[in-house]
Amino acid sequence: MSQITTHVLDTTRGLPASGVPITLYARTNDGWQQLASGMSNEDGRLPGLLGHDVVLAAGVYRMHFATSTYFKANKEDGFYPYVDIVFELDGSHTHYHIPLLLTAFGYSTYRGS
Repeated sequence: MSQITTHVLDTTRGLPASGVPITLYARTNDGWQQLASGMSNEDGRLPGLLGHDVVLAAGVYRMHFATSTYFKANKEDGFYPYVDIVFELDGSHTHYHIPLLLTAFGYSTYRGS
């Protein structure tokens, strides 16, 4: 399993949000470096964001969810064209699950398991 996983749920519809482009970045001295990207599947998940053998170092990371793509595909006007979730890893090499609960006019997240 990838060290970083995510799940996008459309809480208005009560369904997984498929087709959301997701990009993972690492903070560097010069800004942000892209590490991986993909799109949420029919279950709202992005399996294999990172390879099974990839272990991220301690540091600050950002997951960018291009939510406007999802809203446009569903013929919905969303207030947030994207959501960035910034988080810090402590270098313990454990699994981190970063879910996004999404509506057209709000979102929330938490550290999942």
